[in-house]
Amino acid sequence: MKKMAELLRRIFHLRQRAEFSDGLAEEMQHHLALKTGENIRAGMPEKEARYAAQREFGNVTLLSEDSRGVWSFRWIEQFLQDVRYGARMLRKSPSFTAVAILTLALGIGANTAIFSLVNGVLLRPLPYSQPDRLVGITDVFPEGIVAAMPSYLKTLDIAAYYEGMEFNLTGRGEASRLYGTAVTADLFSVLAAKPALGRVFVAGEDHPGQDNVVMLSHALWQKEFGSDPNVIGQQMALDGQNREIVGVMPAEFQFPSQKTQVWVPVHLDPRNTGNYWGAGFMPVIARLRTGAAIAQANTEFRSTRPQLRAMFPWRMPDALWSGASVISLQTQITGDVQIKLYVLLGAICLVLLIACANVANLLLARGVTRQREMAVRAALGADRRRIFRQLLAESALLGVCGGALGIFVAASGLKWLKLILPADTPRLASISIDWRVLAFTAGIALVTGVASGLAPALFAGKVELTQSLKKGGQHSATALGSNHRLRGALAIAEISLAFVLVIGAGLLVKSLWELLRVNPGFRTESIVSARITPNSSYCAVPNRCRNFYEELSRRVMATPGVNDAALVNVLPLDGRISAFAADIEDHPRNPGDRASVLFDSLITPDYLRLMRIPLLSGRALTAADSVPDSAPVALVTAWTANKFWPNQNPIGKRVKRTFMSAWVTIVGVAGDVHQENLTSKYQTFIDGAIYEPYGVNAPVGRPRPTDMTIVLRVSDNNMSYGRSLQQIVASLNPEAPVSEVATLNNVFTKSASASRSTVWLFAVFAALALILASIGIYGVISYSVTQRRPEIGMRMALGAQWQDIVRLIVGQGVRLALVGIAIGIATAFALTRLMKSLLFGVSTTDPLTFIAVSILLIVVAVAACYIPARRAMRVDPMVALRHD
Repeated sequence: MKKMAELLRRIFHLRQRAEFSDGLAEEMQHHLALKTGENIRAGMPEKEARYAAQREFGNVTLLSEDSRGVWSFRWIEQFLQDVRYGARMLRKSPSFTAVAILTLALGIGANTAIFSLVNGVLLRPLPYSQPDRLVGITDVFPEGIVAAMPSYLKTLDIAAYYEGMEFNLTGRGEASRLYGTAVTADLFSVLAAKPALGRVFVAGEDHPGQDNVVMLSHALWQKEFGSDPNVIGQQMALDGQNREIVGVMPAEFQFPSQKTQVWVPVHLDPRNTGNYWGAGFMPVIARLRTGAAIAQANTEFRSTRPQLRAMFPWRMPDALWSGASVISLQTQITGDVQIKLYVLLGAICLVLLIACANVANLLLARGVTRQREMAVRAALGADRRRIFRQLLAESALLGVCGGALGIFVAASGLKWLKLILPADTPRLASISIDWRVLAFTAGIALVTGVASGLAPALFAGKVELTQSLKKGGQHSATALGSNHRLRGALAIAEISLAFVLVIGAGLLVKSLWELLRVNPGFRTESIVSARITPNSSYCAVPNRCRNFYEELSRRVMATPGVNDAALVNVLPLDGRISAFAADIEDHPRNPGDRASVLFDSLITPDYLRLMRIPLLSGRALTAADSVPDSAPVALVTAWTANKFWPNQNPIGKRVKRTFMSAWVTIVGVAGDVHQENLTSKYQTFIDGAIYEPYGVNAPVGRPRPTDMTIVLRVSDNNMSYGRSLQQIVASLNPEAPVSEVATLNNVFTKSASASRSTVWLFAVFAALALILASIGIYGVISYSVTQRRPEIGMRMALGAQWQDIVRLIVGQGVRLALVGIAIGIATAFALTRLMKSLLFGVSTTDPLTFIAVSILLIVVAVAACYIPARRAMRVDPMVALRHD
């Protein structure tokens, strides 16, 4: 501590300045003594001689300050003086100080929390070596193209991955389902990622016969292997296939997402033409080679697109990959959430502006009571700039204190944000308050403090301070009028900013309401679903999987409380995709044209009835349609029938897989469902949807799935059915895990989780804005009532009733609100356009929302005027007039 104190003394030259001050005082006294002696020798009396010497020498204090300014850092001294004085003044007004600091802490803390999201997701560099050299290509590519890319793209080191793979982990107690990612062998080297244990994949381990290896995530290593340091080299059964564990990745490695538990090599087998060229399309990432830039890589990729298309064993559309380009990997990972986060950051900045206006209003009100103090300082020689700096230092001190408290607000807010944001938000787990966030907080705390005090400081500089002394401390009408107008302007600004935020929240709430009102095409009540996933080796034996599911359905139907059961390969709204390229009868295509893509749902006969999906025409599927050697039949959705056969009867039409020979006959038309999400039925590349009967012994061209979702219509939504289902499955096949047990109501609700989280955030922001705006209106009206007490007393003495006084006070607040609303409407019309991608079923200029929010703001303004109006009603005319 002594060393630190000595260091501070040296930095600020405190000892040297003290010695200098003592020497300067001695020198001045010496000059005064000499001049006094000269005057005495000239015949002046001693007392008169001393006064004459002082008059000739001048203001000793001023000369000392000027000399000190020449020989020292005077601005540092003045700054420290201003801070100390400001702290003393703030301590004298604890209520004012607490309100101002809490107001700023809310605004700064909320901004810090949202900036932490923006920083963690968008701004913080990816946790890999030289992250600025990592890029991605904005499309997906089959295995054959990925394998060929290194021969064509000389500026890039290429890797690819396929996320969303699932594996059965068996042989370690109860079977469980793991989320995995298949990667090319060089993905880890492209990312320059090092394992915590063992090694990463090496060249060739993505080829047949060499790909029976696996890498573990840090979390799975801890959970399943108890953090065993000798896990390397052990065998792990995934989907019945033993794989050697070659590495464990560190906890911070979460590519491509935190859900990944295992990484396995992509199975690059050119002998399997269908998979190698027609399935398993993967995103591509790469590292720029030395000396290469993104623009150069982009040019190279675009020039090679025709050559890559020509590699397919069949003709591909000329438009394939026409929109693909090379971009930074960070942009590719976070592209879907950028707009949402920036809109949220912009919204919370409006809250901070409202907080600034509120504190400025408080400082203006306080400034009027301090006019006499400012006048005394001016009379003692302080110029306007000095007073301006002093007041600005006080407000900056408020901002710093608000920022310090705001850090704690942000820490709590960040925990809440992580809970309400969707789990698939990119890099969500890595979001924290780091040095960038602290630097941001320090910056906005200082700027906020200065911005809050700028208007009050300027106002104090414009007031004729000496008039306050002449009037015995009373405030001039001009000063009061200027102060009141400025406070009214700040209140109007608060209302207009709050209007914009509440409009945003209102639009999002209405959008969520419209989203939840969407008819998904099926009923969700009293339905429990679960994913059943036998190993592919188990289902390789003819009829085994079919018999397993038939027996499972029979036993489940015997469970008390289960009224019906059915199976489907992809449950609506669960995010999975099952599709195939199709040829449509009566719709011939040229060899270079893109084939139609049909979403393929494999169902048991009772599925449509259980889900209450209507059959619009034709017949339903039956058990006879899935027996061996049955004629291939299917149902299509109404949307598909209208698209391909408008004004025709689709019954009897045929479709087939592009590379298969068997045609499938349409025997019925089913109602449309929202398969992808509530905002769209299917992804944009899907051209139609088809229902086929489930059966593993189907003719050539029919699918042979292993994992299915069982749906149960039950007497109540009791999740205990999931445990009963697990016991039944374990008795039939111990290596088939049961996962994703949920009610269909929960599945439906989860599909709106992203919209719901945005609504919650905007609602909180809007509530803060309304509270701060109402406080601003209250402050202006309350101050106005105090200043107008004589006027109110006169009105009441002349016969005004309490209704007239209330109308006067409330009318003033409503006028402020109407002006703020008018400005807010104009601002909202411009800014809400930025929210277009976040809305569903509602326009950015929805008139009902604008009207409702306008009424809400007027109600808030009236409520804010209530207490001042009651105080005005109680004014005693005699007391008010006597005081005047």
